Amino acid sequence: MNATTENAKFDYDLFVIGSGPGGEGAAMQAVKGGMRVAVAERYTQIGGGCTHWGTIPSKALRYAITSTMRTLRNPTFQELGLHFSPSLQQLKRGTQAIIGKQVTMRQSFYERNGVPVFQGTARFLDSQTISIDGDKPIRAKHFVIATGSRPFRPADVDFTHPRIYDSDTILDMTHKPTTFCVYGAGVIGTEYASMFRNLGIKVNLINTREKLLEFLDDEIIDALSYHLRDQGVIIRHNETMERVEPTDDGVILHLQSGKRVKTDAFLWANGRSGNTDDLGLENIPIEANNRGQLIVDEQFQTVIPHIYAVGDVIGYPSLASAAYTQGRAAGMHMLGRKDGNLRVNDIPTGIYTSPEISSVGKTERELTAACVPYEVGHSLFRSLARAQITGETTGMLKLLFHRDTLEILGVHCFGANASEIVHIGQAIMNQPHGHNTVEYFVETTFNYPTMAEAYRVAALNGMNRLF
Repeated sequence: MNATTENAKFDYDLFVIGSGPGGEGAAMQAVKGGMRVAVAERYTQIGGGCTHWGTIPSKALRYAITSTMRTLRNPTFQELGLHFSPSLQQLKRGTQAIIGKQVTMRQSFYERNGVPVFQGTARFLDSQTISIDGDKPIRAKHFVIATGSRPFRPADVDFTHPRIYDSDTILDMTHKPTTFCVYGAGVIGTEYASMFRNLGIKVNLINTREKLLEFLDDEIIDALSYHLRDQGVIIRHNETMERVEPTDDGVILHLQSGKRVKTDAFLWANGRSGNTDDLGLENIPIEANNRGQLIVDEQFQTVIPHIYAVGDVIGYPSLASAAYTQGRAAGMHMLGRKDGNLRVNDIPTGIYTSPEISSVGKTERELTAACVPYEVGHSLFRSLARAQITGETTGMLKLLFHRDTLEILGVHCFGANASEIVHIGQAIMNQPHGHNTVEYFVETTFNYPTMAEAYRVAALNGMNRLF
């Protein structure tokens, strides 16, 4: 059977289920490579959870909170006697406009590339066929499952109660509580704890683990813990929920340790579930794990090679940036470019606490365990002229590099604009051997005053430790 006859058996070369970052990355990569592509999206607008319930609205709210509160704390404004407490409705006012701009822009990608977007829930009928809301079958040569995730909801927590929220519904909260409890101190939990504390709300952060965000470098974890506590967040480690008791005037969290925490509102932020329940997986030999997530190989293929899965539906790292890169990598693999030349193992963390955190590469803990001889270079933001000018003096940049080769092994940043600053180090770290060393930062002239200058300061600090 020739290729033309083979293709005639299929309506599309690739059918993508989900239009979030993972689905968009796969669809755009494949269509640019000459494939016939279509997408299904069950929500009324494209963009996925990233655009409508997660990254975009939460980061827009965070920006509104931090910029407003920074202005209110400015000595000039205080001298003018400006004192007011913004409502959540006021702070969220610009969010819908931002979401609308994102949707319009992303819609244009599909339109100008001739990719049809079907609205409805796509379900597998067999390994080559899907149906959207029970409509006529659509056959495709390849599939990408990019259905994302949703907050995990334990059966014994009443999420219909008006004072109990998860990370999807918290953005709909209209009242401003005086006290707030966050159960789960992962990325989402710490971000919201930080955000609401910035509003002057008393926050209890309940962590089920021994320390915050254990995948981060220990020094960054210590800095985050210190600054959250310094801002007034109460952190309780190694705690496990026994039950959640909603009342008319608040929510009582009962912990297995015997502690009880009562607050005006409660946020469940302990885990997420992959959106695989309504995919028709019972009709194909693919099984989701107990959190609804799909298992994939390094090329993002499931146990059925022509069905790929990317983004939150495959679990860690559950980042919009990672999902987009994974989608593109899957698209490249379908096009025959096996490795895709994408740095899927070089994905930086971006945690939007206040101050924010970003890192890429190895931590001190990992390098010590691997017996790698490394050295550390620090730059404290309080010593940088730009930070002194902006008043954002909390934070530091930390470089880990090999003592002998001087190769950069890890970049860790805590403070204002950390998620931007980290990419300078990431770029140098990935240069060819001999060009990926701290010497670049010592020998390069940086604009002054800038935050980027932290790299020169950190590199010199680290080089001074060599002997």
